[in-house]
Amino acid sequence: MNDIETEQMQAIMGLIVNAGNARGFAKEAIDAAREKNFAEARSKLDEANSALNDAHNSQTAMLTKEASGDHVPLTLLMVHSQDHLMTAITYIDLAKELVAVYERIYKYIWNRDAIHCWTASLLWCKNDYMFKQVA
Repeated sequence: MNDIETEQMQAIMGLIVNAGNARGFAKEAIDAAREKNFAEARSKLDEANSALNDAHNSQTAMLTKEASGDHVPLTLLMVHSQDHLMTAITYIDLAKELVAVYERIYKYIWNRDAIHCWTASLLWCKNDYMFKQVA
């Protein structure tokens, strides 16, 4: 393998590894949100975006080389790396939405339960007060 092929292989592998890491962090964000750990979920989304930026940098290196007139041969591994990148981008977009949905659901449930408990306590207090008045 010559220097050009080695450089191309490093860029491709950087794309695959970083895109895979980005997708993994996005999955961890969804898992954290499911467990009501929204600070951790946001942190994992930040990590996913950072890994995605690293993957984009690898892709940009290949695109810049091609744009400067230095033809980059298309290989199955390169196609595979682009597939990883697109999957990671889509997964992160959906993870952001799922984290937001989980957060809204848990806030709604908490507020609903808090209102229910508050209302129940008022009724209990009212009934207790009425019971004392009658007795």
